[in-house]
Amino acid sequence: MKILFCSSEAFPFSKTGGLADMAYFLPKSIKSLGHDIVVITPFYEGIKKHHEAMTYLGTKTIYMGHGEVIVNYYKLVYDSITYIFVQNMHYFEREGLYGYHDDAERFAAFSYAILESLDIIGFYPDIMHINDWQTSMIPYLLDKHYRHQSFNYFRIHTLLTIHNLQYQGDFDKDVAKFFNTDFDYTYIHFDRVNYLKAGIERATKINTVSPSYSKEVMTREYGFSLDGSLENRSNDFSGILNGIDDANTFNPETDKYLIKTYGVRNRKSGKHLNKQFLLEHFGLDKSLDEPLIAYVGRLADQKGLGLMEYCLEEVIRYSNAKFILMGSGDKAYEDYFRYLTYKYPTKVGNYIGFNEKIAHIIYAASDMFMMPSRFEPCGLGQMIAMKYGSLPIVRETGGLKDSVIPYNKYTQEGTGFSFKNYDAYDLKDKLFEAVNLFNEDKDTWQILVKQAMKSDFGLNQMARAYEKLYKNIIGEKI
Repeated sequence: MKILFCSSEAFPFSKTGGLADMAYFLPKSIKSLGHDIVVITPFYEGIKKHHEAMTYLGTKTIYMGHGEVIVNYYKLVYDSITYIFVQNMHYFEREGLYGYHDDAERFAAFSYAILESLDIIGFYPDIMHINDWQTSMIPYLLDKHYRHQSFNYFRIHTLLTIHNLQYQGDFDKDVAKFFNTDFDYTYIHFDRVNYLKAGIERATKINTVSPSYSKEVMTREYGFSLDGSLENRSNDFSGILNGIDDANTFNPETDKYLIKTYGVRNRKSGKHLNKQFLLEHFGLDKSLDEPLIAYVGRLADQKGLGLMEYCLEEVIRYSNAKFILMGSGDKAYEDYFRYLTYKYPTKVGNYIGFNEKIAHIIYAASDMFMMPSRFEPCGLGQMIAMKYGSLPIVRETGGLKDSVIPYNKYTQEGTGFSFKNYDAYDLKDKLFEAVNLFNEDKDTWQILVKQAMKSDFGLNQMARAYEKLYKNIIGEKI
């Protein structure tokens, strides 16, 4: 099969979140299965440093609305994957990726540029794999302007992957002028233009990044007003759990960032040495026999920071647990964790921002990993934590529900701890339950750690699931 992976960001060239990682790991894994895959993404300001290594492919003029847009195409092969960069200085060479007043115009241009690129890059795919709202107009524009041009366009199928339904590309109706078509309800949602809705209406198939999340988004609570549109396409809608690179990037046996690498067999000594370093680094009490609870991620309400704010201080005061947090985002949450660190300097550490090395050591050093999200399409932190032997404490939602097996005290099954309701008291109860088990039953704790480390969230498993979906889309026998 030939797949064109269309993404508004792609690691290691541009990144704001998990989509960038997906745009690196999935194509690499799909190629390893013997398929031909190319990634196409914008040429952002931060990509200029790679310019000399690129090959210029050509230029296209796009007629969009009442004006012309000129785009250049550049090619770069990185880690065996071909990347195509769409360059337009006005639209893309800016400090940030998103959040501009003309985002609707920018990503309409990007969508046209992708469709115009095929003859220049010499690659007519069986499937265009589009991602999130930034590329969701592609199926509509393909139908309206390109399918009639040649059989190469006519035969293209599309797969839309929704990474987070909350972000939809919602704009004033006047942006419809960029589509060069008569008015069409395909892209209208509550009297506004909605890019993601257009993709849901027109893509051959749709998926999201975990089976549970695919069910949740068809409810009013989690559907962000698009639950009806998704319900209408329920026969073409599925969920595939994301994977992590547990062979290289997130492998405690080979991780270059760790103070001491370790595997399942020597997990206790390996985790202790990393824990010793981390406690000293953050100036915390150096007792290695006390539980260390961590959080690494965005400081946003979606991630359950509000629940933490209500209950963490009580756990700190009435248990021997220590806490380390790494992340940035909402200033109110940043200030709260600074306050906790100031008030409990030997029990709480914080890193406002992100540091790759320290993040890896936090996974390795911690005994538990909090992720009490309000909603979570997939989540990778809980998977990484388990591979490093840190037991996740999660709410049963989306990918958290699909990846963490809750502890069963009767059978000793489990890879972490979970609670159902979005409630601070439920999170507090699970924190105390985990802390008490760590303190009082070391043997059971080590059984759970071993089970967590043996969990399989590898990229090959994810790639096989997408391969099966691709084949289903183009009608190949599975």
